[in-house]
Amino acid sequence: MKKKIVYTDEPMGDVEVVADFLLSPAELAFKEDGVKVTLALSKSSVDESQQDQASMSTSCAAT
Repeated sequence: MKKKIVYTDEPMGDVEVVADFLLSPAELAFKEDGVKVTLALSKSSVDESQQDQASMSTSCAAT
Protein backbone atom coordinates (compact mmCIF):
# COMPACT_ATOMS: atom_id res chain seq x y z
CA MET A 1 0.00 0.00 0.00
CA LYS A 2 1.08 3.56 -0.58
CA LYS A 3 2.27 5.67 2.29
CA LYS A 4 -0.56 7.79 3.67
CA ILE A 5 -0.20 11.56 3.17
CA VAL A 6 -0.13 13.54 6.39
CA TYR A 7 -1.27 17.14 6.05
CA THR A 8 -0.08 19.85 8.40
CA ASP A 9 -1.53 23.26 9.17
CA GLU A 10 1.56 25.24 8.17
CA PRO A 11 1.79 28.34 5.96
CA MET A 12 2.48 27.49 2.33
CA GLY A 13 4.57 30.55 1.51
CA ASP A 14 4.31 32.41 -1.78
CA VAL A 15 1.65 30.90 -4.03
CA GLU A 16 1.54 31.62 -7.77
CA VAL A 17 -1.66 31.18 -9.76
CA VAL A 18 -0.94 29.55 -13.12
CA ALA A 19 -3.06 30.46 -16.14
CA ASP A 20 -5.18 27.68 -17.63
CA PHE A 21 -3.00 26.16 -20.35
CA LEU A 22 -5.21 23.23 -21.36
CA LEU A 23 -7.17 23.40 -24.61
CA SER A 24 -10.94 23.40 -24.53
CA PRO A 25 -12.65 20.10 -25.41
CA ALA A 26 -13.80 21.58 -28.73
CA GLU A 27 -10.20 22.38 -29.66
CA LEU A 28 -8.95 18.93 -28.60
CA ALA A 29 -11.43 16.93 -30.67
CA PHE A 30 -10.58 17.36 -34.34
CA LYS A 31 -13.51 16.07 -36.32
CA GLU A 32 -13.50 15.80 -40.09
CA ASP A 33 -16.61 15.63 -42.20
CA GLY A 34 -17.31 12.09 -43.33
CA VAL A 35 -18.10 11.05 -46.88
CA LYS A 36 -20.19 7.98 -47.67
CA VAL A 37 -18.96 5.91 -50.59
CA THR A 38 -20.68 3.09 -52.43
CA LEU A 39 -18.33 0.53 -53.92
CA ALA A 40 -19.28 -2.06 -56.52
CA LEU A 41 -17.15 -5.22 -56.59
CA SER A 42 -17.43 -8.33 -58.68
CA LYS A 43 -18.62 -11.49 -56.93
CA SER A 44 -15.40 -13.30 -57.80
CA SER A 45 -13.35 -10.52 -56.22
CA VAL A 46 -15.39 -10.67 -53.01
CA ASP A 47 -15.20 -14.47 -52.90
CA GLU A 48 -11.43 -14.37 -53.35
CA SER A 49 -11.07 -11.79 -50.57
CA GLN A 50 -13.21 -13.92 -48.24
CA GLN A 51 -11.05 -16.97 -48.93
CA ASP A 52 -7.87 -14.98 -48.29
CA GLN A 53 -9.27 -13.67 -45.00
CA ALA A 54 -10.36 -17.14 -43.93
CA SER A 55 -6.87 -18.49 -44.59
CA MET A 56 -5.37 -15.70 -42.43
CA SER A 57 -7.83 -16.51 -39.59
CA THR A 58 -9.41 -13.06 -39.57
CA SER A 59 -13.06 -12.20 -39.41
CA CYS A 60 -14.84 -11.26 -42.59
CA ALA A 61 -17.18 -8.25 -42.57
CA ALA A 62 -19.03 -9.27 -45.74
CA THR A 63 -21.16 -12.37 -45.32
